[in-house]
Amino acid sequence: MRAAVYHGPGDIGVEEVDDPQVEEPTDAVVRVVAAGVCGSDLWTYRGQGSAQPGARIGHEFVGEVVEVGAQVVSLRPGDWVVAPFRYSCGRCGYCTSGLPSSCPHGGFWSREVVTGGQGELVRVPLADGTLVTALPDGSAPDPQLVPSLLTLTDVLCTGHHAALCGRVVPGSSVVVVGDGAVGLCAVVAARLHGVEQVIMLAGGHPARAEMAAQLGADVIVTARGADAVAQVMDVTAGAGASSVLECVGTSESFSTALDVVAPGGAVGWVGLPHQVELDLARVFARNITVAGGVAPVRAYIPQLLPAVVGRTINPGVVFTDVLPLGEVARAYELLDARQTVKPMLDPTC
Repeated sequence: MRAAVYHGPGDIGVEEVDDPQVEEPTDAVVRVVAAGVCGSDLWTYRGQGSAQPGARIGHEFVGEVVEVGAQVVSLRPGDWVVAPFRYSCGRCGYCTSGLPSSCPHGGFWSREVVTGGQGELVRVPLADGTLVTALPDGSAPDPQLVPSLLTLTDVLCTGHHAALCGRVVPGSSVVVVGDGAVGLCAVVAARLHGVEQVIMLAGGHPARAEMAAQLGADVIVTARGADAVAQVMDVTAGAGASSVLECVGTSESFSTALDVVAPGGAVGWVGLPHQVELDLARVFARNITVAGGVAPVRAYIPQLLPAVVGRTINPGVVFTDVLPLGEVARAYELLDARQTVKPMLDPTC
């Protein structure tokens, strides 16, 4: 089979590798129909992660089950499934309490298991606890739904996590920091929660601003730093927002989030942190709640799946380029240069 392989900073290509096999009776093997390239994959691509040359890559994929182990009871070959970015057992205390991201038996694609999501086939450990059928009967969905279903593997659920951690409630005012795929999906999630106003802090990219408006943002702020804060305060009559969804993870973006949140408000933090230091005195003085972390995606997929399948929402628009697996290097180049919001890879062609 073909799979994306990391060779070193700025160097990802496709290689022929061994087909994955069922190794444990709880495994399944999935044929990948679509895979996403995530902003967090860029840390590996840039040589800023822990991956070593030769490592497989990718953690967002959907597809069809082709083989199951003897102890798998909820799936059968032919079932069309969504895979969260982390596998989990579904039975431990963390899984049953809604925090499968902390499952002690789980792990991440291409770390704890060899296979990554950007390939033709993936071995899925703990398949019963991990995979979710897209439709109740396991049949293949309308192809037009595939991009939106793919967002359930990571970015839509992560945006939803930001909304929950940011204590978004109906009628509230929300600021979203970041115009990447997670930030755009946070706009979708905020709208699902019935907010009155969504203010998007974008990066000055017209296409992303247009997409944010399409997904439900009322106000687009393209300034940064103090100017962005001033504009938010103008829009909110000096009050700030009761909820801020931080979807970037840099020191600057987090500082802006704290600047625009109202006293007593909450910051939902899902941007992968890099060199962020939290000023606890600043948070304490204004009674700000800061919550977030790794999204428990497996717990959220069943909650959000009806809105996707029922076409209440269309988060799949964040995939602005679709490329064959053989052009994975081009997909990374586009994302790294911010020339695409999010690439989707098609391993079937």
